[in-house]
Amino acid sequence: MSAQTEFKHRHLGVGVEETSEILSLLGYSDLEALTSDIVPGGIRMEGKLELPEPLGEREALAELKGLLAKNKMARSYLGQGYHGTILPAVIQRNLLENPGWYTAYTPYQPEIAQGRLEALLNFQTMVTDLTGLAVANASLLDEGTAAAEAMALALSSKPKGKVIFADENCHPQTIAVLQTRAEPLGTEVVVGKWQDFDPANCEGLFAVLVQYPDTRGSIHDYEKFASEVQDAKAMVIVAADPLALVVLKEPASWGADICVGSTQRFGVPMGCGGPHAAYIAVKDSLKRKLPGRLVGVSLDSQGNPGFRLALQTREQHIRRDKATSNICTAQVLLAVIASMYAVYHGPEGLRVIAERVNKLATTFAKSLQAAGLTVGGEPFFDTVTISTTDAKSIVRQAGESGFNLRLLDENTVSVSFDELSTSEELAVLLEFFGVQSVETAEADFAEFARETKILTHEVFHRYRSETEMMRYLRRLEGKDLALNQAMIPLGSCTMKLNAAAEMIPVTWPEVGEIHPFAPREQLAGYEEMLTLLENWLAEITGFAGVSLQPNAGSQGEYAGLLAIRRYHFSRGERERNICIIPTSAHGTNPASAVMCGMKVVAVGCDEAGNIDIADLKAKAEKHADNLAALMVTYPSTHGVFEEGILEICETIHKFGGQVYMDGANMNAQVGLTSPGLIGADVCHLNLHKTFCIPHGGGGPGVGPIGVAAHLVPFLPDSENAVSAAPWGSASINVISWMYIRMMGAQGLKEATQISLLLANYLSKQLEPAFPVLYKGRNGLVAHECILDVRPMAKESGLGVEDVAKRLIDYGFHAPTMSWPVAGTLMIEPTESESKRELDRFCEALIAIASEMKAVANGESDATDNVLKNAPHTAAMLTADEWTHPYSRTEAAWPVASLREWKFWSPVGRVDNVHGDRNLVCTCEGMDAYTED
Repeated sequence: MSAQTEFKHRHLGVGVEETSEILSLLGYSDLEALTSDIVPGGIRMEGKLELPEPLGEREALAELKGLLAKNKMARSYLGQGYHGTILPAVIQRNLLENPGWYTAYTPYQPEIAQGRLEALLNFQTMVTDLTGLAVANASLLDEGTAAAEAMALALSSKPKGKVIFADENCHPQTIAVLQTRAEPLGTEVVVGKWQDFDPANCEGLFAVLVQYPDTRGSIHDYEKFASEVQDAKAMVIVAADPLALVVLKEPASWGADICVGSTQRFGVPMGCGGPHAAYIAVKDSLKRKLPGRLVGVSLDSQGNPGFRLALQTREQHIRRDKATSNICTAQVLLAVIASMYAVYHGPEGLRVIAERVNKLATTFAKSLQAAGLTVGGEPFFDTVTISTTDAKSIVRQAGESGFNLRLLDENTVSVSFDELSTSEELAVLLEFFGVQSVETAEADFAEFARETKILTHEVFHRYRSETEMMRYLRRLEGKDLALNQAMIPLGSCTMKLNAAAEMIPVTWPEVGEIHPFAPREQLAGYEEMLTLLENWLAEITGFAGVSLQPNAGSQGEYAGLLAIRRYHFSRGERERNICIIPTSAHGTNPASAVMCGMKVVAVGCDEAGNIDIADLKAKAEKHADNLAALMVTYPSTHGVFEEGILEICETIHKFGGQVYMDGANMNAQVGLTSPGLIGADVCHLNLHKTFCIPHGGGGPGVGPIGVAAHLVPFLPDSENAVSAAPWGSASINVISWMYIRMMGAQGLKEATQISLLLANYLSKQLEPAFPVLYKGRNGLVAHECILDVRPMAKESGLGVEDVAKRLIDYGFHAPTMSWPVAGTLMIEPTESESKRELDRFCEALIAIASEMKAVANGESDATDNVLKNAPHTAAMLTADEWTHPYSRTEAAWPVASLREWKFWSPVGRVDNVHGDRNLVCTCEGMDAYTED
């Protein structure tokens, strides 16, 4: 393979000449010399990673195609929360396959995320309409974890509660996740028939969970039961199918307090389990306890509406160990797809789909009954349950013919119809039961029929033609700043290239059209591909085993700590419940520890930003009898390779604890060192960071864990599930598979070294404008650096938020603001950025420093200046009246390069306080657009 066709040269942003130029500027002859001065020698890897030799893009795609061809493509009528669906081509091409949508970051900077935020507001509106509840968030990870989040929410409202009841006909994977999450909280999950359960006689009851329709297909009248539950001062949690809710009574009408579910069947491929956007909706009184992200409407600086993430003080990064959830990643890209499915079809189109599915199921059932077979569970929506002594042979025969049916027990089969089902398939299905005649029937759930209207807002009525839909998606895309337009320099978030060749397999049928609970023999391609990926990740991390089940970084943290907890318990050391966490840690760390039943003990950092080893030793010794774990990020949260990491790990092990390493900064380790080599026992990886799965505007993510040999027995499995599907978000693992396969060992190492090189280049270029707060050995940083804005802020009265908003005028997303230190900016360039783009970013920040200095010197007005009024919209700059003491040119074109191309913020600075005090988190109804 020639150098020109090697993928690494496409992935790395700088070539040989630019690399040499930057090395010379930093005073080094080669990358190895630079690396030796950054990474402590005691943890450097000897030799290279044992990975296959790299392939070019075409060759890697062909190899992956061959692997996945081993999957057996069957029509799955398995249901259980996963269904065949049709992703409209206009949404696939213009959204799912569009880097303008999939490379965007979490919308923490609302002014440059108005497109995604509007789409997520549509999602929230869709969910509240379908459930009838007042407030929905902007999505969760999957139905199982959404139910677990609902459980935690209910428990926080009745903290002395000890029991949650789950109906036995909830989806089994949901019950499994619920049981995993309940145990560390000291909560008992009672499973049984809801008809036999008496809420009044269950001491400590705080919630019940029922499925609507249930996993066997039955639609139940839960109204009286819900009333009894609420009389017992407990909450009613309903897991509901959104397509069924198009035609069935909304859960709020019969007593639901919380509603959860998956929006997978709204156009999102099954993908062997994910990623899919789960939903959660609550009564108005619970909105401030709602986990995850909530999109709201506020006003911008010009008094115009502006979308933003609302009530952020509820989130784990603020509340830390007081948080009731560790959720950090939503499923934004998938929530946007589901919302656009509803926008494109509208209420009428969704009703046609839902009624057609029900008609096929009803016809199937009536035909079976006419032939003398016993059908249970009426009324039903899409799932028919059949009692027959031939259940096993029927399922086997159907499987041999390319149809997967669900064997509920040795005498019961269920068949779930979906959007892909046809009358021809129905006839084939009947033949498996020995039925030749088709008895046409109409919908049959009259007593449960929805009487209220849904999706009345104009957005769900306007975009019926593909032309209009295409333009709507383009308009929203244009309101966002994504990686396809400019560098996103977020420290710790690693916004690296998501190469097209890595993304292509995501929409292959053999990736997307696979049911997660299909027979294992049908998943041979998936299993081989995922096993290879697990083995590669084990090699890269220096661990003995890897689990891909956690479907977000937060879930990886939880799974890793859970493995540690179970390990201690297996040794009879149940008293080990202390988790030591540095004060600089990400908020998910303490939140995850509390969710695992641990108590958090904070350890301080020294003036250089390193863990205070003396403080660590004192606290480890103090809590020696109860020490469970240390959570540590490496390189540190402050962007340096701490010299004392080996001593830190040895100290924790000395006192019987385990070392959990947060893999947020794995981008600086790959090929140079590894968590296993350093001495960690478990590490979660963010595949949506280091291994190229895109952030998708805030999700999807994958957060697998790697563990040392003694922890392998405690990895997640079906009995200790942390997500609803066996392999979590299986389908997007093809992205990381492609990345590793095309980079190879040397390519991965070079990527790490270039990330170190470029971070130090930025550090050196920007230090004259903003001091670099922390440095490691030889005055160097790791793969990211923290700029201290506080001295300039003190002089000028301007802060990091003003810098962040002014960067929008220069066409950039802000770096990570005020974390891990208030008043600072954390910058990570990644190895994929070019020197030209880095220089453009440096030019912008240096210019902004000059603008701040002008305010400090009195040359610019203290309150009416380019920073305080940023970002400047086109409407502001083209208004007839201009009253500011600076020119329009200074506002719009502060550097010459912007004349070539400029991103215009669609709104002025959004007022956060107004949005929280006047919470609006759904679209207004059609009545707001009609005349009296």
